[in-house]
Amino acid sequence: MNICVFLSAADLDDRYTVPAREFAELLGRGGHTLVWGGSESGLMKVVADGVQESGGRLVGVSVDFLAAKARTNADEMVIAKDLAERKALLLEKSDAIVIMVGGAGTLDEATEILELKKHGKHTKPVVLLNTAGFYDGLRQQFQRMEDEGFLPLPLTELVFFAKDGVGALAYLEESAGLR
Repeated sequence: MNICVFLSAADLDDRYTVPAREFAELLGRGGHTLVWGGSESGLMKVVADGVQESGGRLVGVSVDFLAAKARTNADEMVIAKDLAERKALLLEKSDAIVIMVGGAGTLDEATEILELKKHGKHTKPVVLLNTAGFYDGLRQQFQRMEDEGFLPLPLTELVFFAKDGVGALAYLEESAGLR
């Protein structure tokens, strides 16, 4: 399965890097392909290293202004002209999406993917990997949106909140009929 992972390119502490590495190793050992922003820095590098070292493939989609930071030994690397094209390519090349910890860029990617799913533009499973409770506030906000009628379909049809990588991968494999 081609699994797109949206995540930070920042260097983060162990409470985020250790679970990210564990998830990456699960992907690699499972024979999955990581589809990601292609960066060779921060958490993006941690995950790419873990997938590659565990036997998985890497498909990167970088963007023109970040091409100098793109991983050179990915199995495939595409350079998009801008962030909009990058997001479209990441979605196109993936069978499922996992949103890991990140900043404003990751949040932008997450909300666009969920908005597209809400409108039926894709039906791919989406997981928010809630490492160390990082997305507790966002989960609360989404629940409020559902409770107050802002979501046209149940939150559970839009996104699955996973506490750890094992739960995230189990949900994705089950959604794909692999379990």
